Amino acid sequence: MVELSLPRGATSLADGVVDAVRAGITAGQLRTDETYSVYQLADLLGVSRSPVREALLRLAEAGLVEITRNRGFRVVLPRARDIEEIFDLRLALEPRAARRAAESADVTERGGIRDAFGSMVAAVDRASEEDFWVADHRLHDRLMQAGGNRRAAAVIERLRATTALLGPPTTTSGRSLGEIRDEHAPIVDAILAGRGADAETAMRLHLERTGVLLARTVGGGTAPGGPSHGAPLPAGRPPVGAA
Repeated sequence: MVELSLPRGATSLADGVVDAVRAGITAGQLRTDETYSVYQLADLLGVSRSPVREALLRLAEAGLVEITRNRGFRVVLPRARDIEEIFDLRLALEPRAARRAAESADVTERGGIRDAFGSMVAAVDRASEEDFWVADHRLHDRLMQAGGNRRAAAVIERLRATTALLGPPTTTSGRSLGEIRDEHAPIVDAILAGRGADAETAMRLHLERTGVLLARTVGGGTAPGGPSHGAPLPAGRPPVGAA
């Protein structure tokens, strides 16, 4: 008998369904060898089928479930290679965006970057992981927007959302919030000082380190772009954002 419930505080019903499914996987309520229907999930959570379908589409895009037409969905545990492919794409876009931000960001954009990093620093001081990931998300978005390519910014937004659905933050692998903050500091310093090459290098180093740690968290992964052992990703509640 499957037992699921909507978490409190979800920003939408679809978000609540996403969290409930991930919690169900973590608790062993939803198994990889079973097929579940949209109707069954809607009844269990006491919601209509529309937010369930929306949530399942998001989870399927992230690789966490597989939808079978006219049958329902099955849980699919992602593999380390999924993380590596996401960071391959991020490495192709974000370091260059950081360089462009350093070379061409206006006063308002630089102020937004400075404020976002300040929120990250304040979250570390308060030891608030939730606030930290909100600030991390805001900082990366400000950097991409200042880089001048809004299509690339939208792509990165989707990739970061997918990473958040797939697994835990890199703090679970032993990296502290302060260490993550310190990796962002040279990126921000270089952008505010107009040093394009330094900003690009610092962003690349940050993403490479994050990608390696996330791949290791899921088991047996390698650096982005390298071969993967394909170990399954352990389920867990996703973070608000992902560095």
